[in-house]
Amino acid sequence: MVTIIDLPDIVGWEKCRFDPVVIRSSDRMEGRRTEGVRLPTGYWTASYTPGFLFPRDMGKMDAFMMCAGDDGEFFRGYDVFRPRPILMDTGAPLSGVRAGGGAFDGTATLHAITDSRTIVVYGLPAGFQFSEGDYVELRQDSQTSSLHRIRLPATANGAGQVTLSIKYGLDTQNFTTAAVVRFEKPSCLMQIDAGSYDGTKSAKDRRPSFTAEEKFP
Repeated sequence: MVTIIDLPDIVGWEKCRFDPVVIRSSDRMEGRRTEGVRLPTGYWTASYTPGFLFPRDMGKMDAFMMCAGDDGEFFRGYDVFRPRPILMDTGAPLSGVRAGGGAFDGTATLHAITDSRTIVVYGLPAGFQFSEGDYVELRQDSQTSSLHRIRLPATANGAGQVTLSIKYGLDTQNFTTAAVVRFEKPSCLMQIDAGSYDGTKSAKDRRPSFTAEEKFP
């Protein structure tokens, strides 16, 4: 059984880089022609640095470091500066009422996969808004997640349904409409890069940092 943990719930992050990597190469030929090759599956990379940590939060980071990759564990990595759709972010977890009734907790239902870059989602509050660069996670099961950025602004209609254009493409061989759509801390499974954790402690500097990559259990 794969062990999956969350990022520590410390108060405040100072820096975060959260970017996709897509492997591609190009060759220049005679006559100004260029040919390129792109691998179909990209992955996410991240770096995290919290603000100055007092002893209790420093202890949380120490514990996290021991349980996020050395023995094959994974953690749910996400962009800590954009943990939910930016126009709907009040600083608190997503909440409200779904257009069809029932409490909204930041999850929704995947209605259709139009193609690898277009999905139809329902179960949202009416008028729920998305901006370019917001994140969406499709979680097929506890060990299979696919994280994407939204490419175009969109707004849920009165029935709580919206069509989202995403980047990068969804792996339609492994993800189906049974996946749960997540907008609250949408994440992917990551491991800390070996040797990247710097947990130096001093009177003036207690800002441990680390880098991580998406991994596929």
